[in-house]
Amino acid sequence: MSGGVSVDREAVREAILAGRTSLGIELGSTRIKACLVGDDPADVLALGSHEWENQFVDRVWTYSLDAVWSGLQEAYADLAADLAERYDVTPQTFGAIGVSAMMHGYLPFGADDELLVPFRTWRNTTTGAASAELSDLLGVNIPLRWSIAHLHQAVLDDEPHVPRLEFVTTLAGYVHWRLTGRKVLGVGDASGMFPIDPDTKDYDAALLGRYADLVPAIDLAALLPEVLVAGQDAGRLTAEGAALLDPSGVLRPGAALCPPEGDAGTGMVATCSVTPRTGNVSAGTSIFAMVVLERPLENVHDELDIVTTPAGDTVAMVHCNNGASELAAWVGLFSRFATVAGTPFDTDAVFETLFTEALAGEPDAGGLLAYNHLAGEPIAGLDEGRPLFVRTPESRFTLANFVRAQLYGVFGTLSLGMRVLAGEGVAIDLMFAHGGIFRTAGVAQRFLAGALGAPVSVGEAASEGGAWGIAVLAAYLSAAADLELGEYLRQRVFAGSEFVTAEPDPGDLAGFTAYLDRYRAGLAVEQAAVEAL
Repeated sequence: MSGGVSVDREAVREAILAGRTSLGIELGSTRIKACLVGDDPADVLALGSHEWENQFVDRVWTYSLDAVWSGLQEAYADLAADLAERYDVTPQTFGAIGVSAMMHGYLPFGADDELLVPFRTWRNTTTGAASAELSDLLGVNIPLRWSIAHLHQAVLDDEPHVPRLEFVTTLAGYVHWRLTGRKVLGVGDASGMFPIDPDTKDYDAALLGRYADLVPAIDLAALLPEVLVAGQDAGRLTAEGAALLDPSGVLRPGAALCPPEGDAGTGMVATCSVTPRTGNVSAGTSIFAMVVLERPLENVHDELDIVTTPAGDTVAMVHCNNGASELAAWVGLFSRFATVAGTPFDTDAVFETLFTEALAGEPDAGGLLAYNHLAGEPIAGLDEGRPLFVRTPESRFTLANFVRAQLYGVFGTLSLGMRVLAGEGVAIDLMFAHGGIFRTAGVAQRFLAGALGAPVSVGEAASEGGAWGIAVLAAYLSAAADLELGEYLRQRVFAGSEFVTAEPDPGDLAGFTAYLDRYRAGLAVEQAAVEAL
């Protein structure tokens, strides 16, 4: 994969002007990213981004729809500026476009297409009663963040907007709808709204029937978006949609769009992990692991979601609400210290310096503990979060151990869930990882291998995987008739790619196991902090 200027600049210019490119847009938790690929989907031609943050309004984690569109326009303008600088060209059209976004959550609309309540993101953990009732009713784990849990909680709370419901979707589905006029969703994202039947690759009809018996007043099938699998036609960019992306008026309507997907699905594509016995870990504001299953799990587990790949194959997902945000806050503290000390470092240099120091730490982080829980964490049994750093008088409080403990803390709750998956006998040949914390070579990757007890590979797309992943899914539209998704990725996208693989280090394995034992025991301290503070 190339993030730089192509050798044949004129050929790239011609491809851009002719629209032989694919645009991927991903709305992540902290950044909206745009990525353009060329005739070869492994060749990244340009990137754009916009930083944003969720808001905690009336005890609800949300983003405003105004922020969605202003952020998309900023990210698109940034990409256009990158193209102008690299190739002296402004795109007027694309061969295909794809939209991805953070999964789950709740965007309910009424008869006049008005949003009935503010967007409730995946981060909210106020749906416990609905989650428990639905899990019992449907016989599958319904996590707190799933769209059906949010909808049913609104029913249980007798919220006044419920009788006015006409359409419920996710963030990716909403943006796609506004760009194309079509209320559709990729199967991977749809599997975070309501359970999917692996045979039909659509919402499970029998489970829809059970919900209809529970709540006869709601026609759930009519509220949910149409489900599509990777490679299916999902509409075209309308004139209104083109103006929403590019208010300058240069972008023309007409580009084909692939089914909109969630960030979990695009992460799988970006790491070529869509076939059984492969998996990936995505680390950002949240952290989650996706493992493609060879067979159904024998039991229902609260720690595991059953979702799908963008092609509709069954996946076990371990989703943790808290990822690298607390680690980033500590890095910001050290960065500020360097500045006031008169030796400023850029953020990447601070990360690299601290991560490299962590390699000198003890395998169990010297008895130190770090909890990264800014928000509630269902796997850990926490309704709310309180970030904590904990040590005993006997702990070895060194910088190396401190940073290692913080990195281990990013993987702590994830490891609790992955151990449940291992107890089901699920075999993993290789885990791929992507996200910003893997940009410093050989540190977070090595510790993750020790945490999972499996080889972990990182490729060139490790830090920009999601936006590139949805660009690849957009490019797949032209090849879907000839190749299934896994073959397409292996033959057309990753054939020439290089991955660096870290095998589990025996010392790290033993050290992380000791850390996790303390981590599990120390959750009582975390719970006490939630109750007291």
